[in-house]
Amino acid sequence: MEENKFTLLNAINSPADLKKLKEVDLLHVCTELRNFIIDEVSCNPGHFGASLGVVELTVALHYVYNTPYDQIVWDVGHQAYGHKILTGRRDVFNTNRKFKGISGFPKISESPFDSFGTGHSSTSISAALGMAVAANRKGEHDRRTVAVIGDGALTGGMAFEALNNAGLERSNILVILNDNNMAIDPNRGAISDYLMDITTSRTWNRFKDETWKILGVLSKIGPDTRRMAQTLENAIKHMILKQSNLFEALNFRYFGPLDGHDVIHLVKILGDMRNIEGPKVLHILTKKGKGFEQAELHQTAYHAPGKFNKLTGEIIREETPGFPPKYQDVFGLTLLELAEQNERIMGITPAMPTGSSLTYMMEKMPDRTFDVGIAEQHAVTFSAGLATQGCIPFCNIYSSFMQRAYDQVIHDVALQKLQVVFCLDRGGLVGTDGPTHHGSFDLSYMRLIPNLIVSAPMNEEELRNLMYTAQLDNHGPFVIRYPRGQGVLPDWRRPFAEIRVGKGRLISEGTGLAVLSIGHPGNLVVKAIAGAKKEGLVPAHYDMRFVKPLDEELLHEIFSKFPQILTVEDNSIIGGFGSAIAEFSALHGYRANIQMLGIPDEFIEQGTQRQLYKECGFDPDGIFRTISRMMRKV
Repeated sequence: MEENKFTLLNAINSPADLKKLKEVDLLHVCTELRNFIIDEVSCNPGHFGASLGVVELTVALHYVYNTPYDQIVWDVGHQAYGHKILTGRRDVFNTNRKFKGISGFPKISESPFDSFGTGHSSTSISAALGMAVAANRKGEHDRRTVAVIGDGALTGGMAFEALNNAGLERSNILVILNDNNMAIDPNRGAISDYLMDITTSRTWNRFKDETWKILGVLSKIGPDTRRMAQTLENAIKHMILKQSNLFEALNFRYFGPLDGHDVIHLVKILGDMRNIEGPKVLHILTKKGKGFEQAELHQTAYHAPGKFNKLTGEIIREETPGFPPKYQDVFGLTLLELAEQNERIMGITPAMPTGSSLTYMMEKMPDRTFDVGIAEQHAVTFSAGLATQGCIPFCNIYSSFMQRAYDQVIHDVALQKLQVVFCLDRGGLVGTDGPTHHGSFDLSYMRLIPNLIVSAPMNEEELRNLMYTAQLDNHGPFVIRYPRGQGVLPDWRRPFAEIRVGKGRLISEGTGLAVLSIGHPGNLVVKAIAGAKKEGLVPAHYDMRFVKPLDEELLHEIFSKFPQILTVEDNSIIGGFGSAIAEFSALHGYRANIQMLGIPDEFIEQGTQRQLYKECGFDPDGIFRTISRMMRKV
């Protein structure tokens, strides 16, 4: 990286250094910060477009606010790269999202400037409100709290719950609505900028407060004076800005929309707003991917593009023709194939059509696919409603995000035995997104719910056949959980075959030890057993397929033949597949020695999937060592 490209940025090790600069220098800082992000993310993949879109906002916030005493909460955290670079992590940013490196999201334990850990959507306003209320209670009346939330994250119901509560509390909180789904209309923008200058100036607000007090005195003569003045003000705002009064109905003062890429104006506005008491919303208009042409034009592709050429913008594809497909693509293509055969099938996703590959069906059958926004709870209950009318909804949600809709799974689907097929993408350790995105708990939290079928395919063919099976008969709620990334079968598109619910299968014969696997880690077991055979050790291997119901007939056979059992899963050991096998053993009085490999009782940090499998001890080498240790003891 060319050091002379970053003459100002290299001298900024904290926001205190940023504050030493003149306002006009911030334009140069924004250029350098944007180029730094482009340089780094082009060769060290991460979330790209979102951070480019808030460069000016990030610089302005740290220039105006006294961070970390003043607290900024970045919703989701995809946009926080600039924040990290300005707050002392520039020199280690090359470790972003890497094994043992810094997190790709804000993280309290990483820096005092990360006031709240994020990674999931729509949490910022709730967290910021808690901070604001606590500051007020502690007498820290000079402390300011800011929540930065995108227009997409605002679709999450939790954000509106927080807005409602914040307006009721009248707390001193600023919510910045980063709206990157709109172009700025120059005429409307100019008018709103002018009004912004007036309505946020200290002079105007002092005048407004004094006028309010006078109107209060006059209300003794005419009790409707204040109400009439406020109605007039709101009517003028609505007429000129064409804005609804949603935020003001929730007791927030609304300001905007404002050009989010004018750093000088942002500094002025934020400086004025810092001195306005009570709950406020600042609506800014930004462009995702700002400053990198391809990211501006192709916002979805450049959200997290992987490696790319920073000069041409060409995304560097690492996949090779003939390699196995991604599980998500197998899901998407199979769903389309099934939907063409069964008109009752519907596709539902909460804001992840591309990530889940529901786009294949969405392009061909837009009337039968639904992107409901960042609203997992709604996605589940919406699916339940469809199921009551004879539809077969395939509700695709990332495993870690399904945690947000747990009550709906229990109450609205399982309790009513509705035929909803939950396809949990990103089950297990997902890699560089780290602990906020690992699907570590789904086998545990799903298997304890009555009426659920809980399955995990070992490969792409099993994924296809489980999806086929789930829509054949009304089995009730059916969970199919699969990992992020590539499968193992280049020739995966084979004729459908029904899988008998609750039935496992023998992969390889053996003696002395039976390895029971669930899902994709079964492929790691195959590699480990190949190594064990070279050492003269021949354990048996069973792909159980279902965590619920367990194949009890097969388990009785296994426990009657093998004195030692090893379970392997990419789920929390506590309450997961291994626990289910141990419960079965205890219930039926078996005395086999049971060992479990899986995700330990801790949050696993970021790294490649291969690194994390090794860290947790269930990569092929780790499984081989456990097999060797167990079998040599006999």
